[in-house]
Amino acid sequence: MKKLKITYWITTGFFSAMMLFSATMYFTNPQMAQTFEHLGFPDYFRIELGIGKIIGVLLLLAPFTGRFKEWVYAGFTINMISASIAHSAAGDPISAILTPLVLLGVLAVSYVLLQKLNEEIEPEFIEQLVTSS
Repeated sequence: MKKLKITYWITTGFFSAMMLFSATMYFTNPQMAQTFEHLGFPDYFRIELGIGKIIGVLLLLAPFTGRFKEWVYAGFTINMISASIAHSAAGDPISAILTPLVLLGVLAVSYVLLQKLNEEIEPEFIEQLVTSS
């Protein structure tokens, strides 16, 4: 279980760092405004997406599990797929198309590991509840 936990935190931490980095760039790098314009998005979407990524990272790292956490993973999944499609439709280089898909792979590993960790923790928790009653 320790190996799973370490791998989970490495993948989740890496993905979260990349999302925080991109969100920061949305607010501080003037070239990002040009990129969003190139992709055909209005400027307010850049701000909206940056705020959404920051909130998503906070929720991804928050110590809770359940359906709400799954919605966080779903939101980031939609974001990564949409980014890849947008770059492809704009005729961007293959690196711009594949980068979100690679990050999606990292996110998928994080999600699968979280599910495995929850499967291991849940029976232990239930056993503790039963024995303490």
